[in-house]
Amino acid sequence: MEIAELHQCFLQCDGVSIDTRNIHPNSLFFALKGENFDANEFAQEALDKGAAYVIMDNKKLITDEKKMLYVPNVLGALQQLAKFHRKEIGLPIIALTGSNGKTTTKELIATVLSSKYKVKATKGNLNNHIGVPLTLLSFDYETDIGIVEMGANHKEEISFLCELTDPDYGYITNFGKAHLEGFGGFEGVIKAKSELYDYLQDYHKTAFVNADDPRQDAKTLTFDRYTFAVEQEADVQFDLYNAQPNATVSISGVTIESNLTGIYNATNIASAIAIGKYFGVSTEDMKNAISNYIPTNNRSQWTMVNNSNILLDAYNANPSSMEVAISNFIQLQTSQPKILILGDMFELGKESLKEHHKIVESLQDNTGIKAIFVGKEFYKQKEERKKDHLLYFESFDNLQEYIKSNLDTFQNQSILVKGSRGMALERVLELLQ
Repeated sequence: MEIAELHQCFLQCDGVSIDTRNIHPNSLFFALKGENFDANEFAQEALDKGAAYVIMDNKKLITDEKKMLYVPNVLGALQQLAKFHRKEIGLPIIALTGSNGKTTTKELIATVLSSKYKVKATKGNLNNHIGVPLTLLSFDYETDIGIVEMGANHKEEISFLCELTDPDYGYITNFGKAHLEGFGGFEGVIKAKSELYDYLQDYHKTAFVNADDPRQDAKTLTFDRYTFAVEQEADVQFDLYNAQPNATVSISGVTIESNLTGIYNATNIASAIAIGKYFGVSTEDMKNAISNYIPTNNRSQWTMVNNSNILLDAYNANPSSMEVAISNFIQLQTSQPKILILGDMFELGKESLKEHHKIVESLQDNTGIKAIFVGKEFYKQKEERKKDHLLYFESFDNLQEYIKSNLDTFQNQSILVKGSRGMALERVLELLQ
């Protein structure tokens, strides 16, 4: 089946499905393969649950040639359909990537631009070779601006996603120590994330740039860009970034407060405001949008449990995000004693021991704050870094036993909870009830 024909089928449907557990009525179902499954085997189930068509690459399992449509490769067809659809609707698209803050920044940009436009953006963190095509296929002819988050843990992934998306604008939040195992080190991270810049430059598109970040500034000097900064001269000049108690920015004498924490989120807010200004959104509308935005999904969320203020930032972690989260939390002005509950950082490869060591090292002399480390990587630091204010637990179960036996010591505290997604440290909230 040709992609143009497939696109006509898509236009007759109400969206795309890839999981028989949540089929959308009248959807176009793509029978993808995984390590442990082949959705070709569930084609009839998809139709029974309301799918209009099923896209398959196993001819032997096709029993209804009108509704079961053959392609050589289902994933490839999904990606090429998304690319074709993006060209057909022709709307302006903003792509963003970076080591930290992608999803929060994406949501802030969408919130700001939605003050004036009909905006659609990546849902959750559907930012990979499957998620990006699904995002592109969610855009329609009524969408004014599309926002596509791009994630990667290996080189050339961003380049591939750019070829599918063909972004008109791009923004890189930062270069940090994330997915070091897949990128082969920090320089590999910079090169891989900069694939977005390479695409923008090659096709004469526009980059939004934090001019206060020397690496971002230096990499974009030679092509079309729109800058923002508080310390350097820029197209959008901010007066001040602040993070006491929540992230706040000031521009042209107007203070814009948020429900986010950390100076790093002030930069994320500033990027959204700069992009809003580029697209003609008023400062008043942006102020209202930012002040009403509430973070979700365990990202920099404040919550109260047993008179303790808990900053839950358990969606993910890498050395860069861990360092800034700890630094921000230590500097927060609060009358309550502070506790850090920190989980292992994943996907660091041969750098793992060194990076976990750095985090522990940074806290060993700060005796005013109790730091609780959870996970096998942090646990390796136990013998070398024995301090009364530093506690180590090899597993979450071990931490659970400790908290249950010492629950009273976690009351009336300010507590930061941060770790990689695989640690699922949001479970700490249940223990503190």
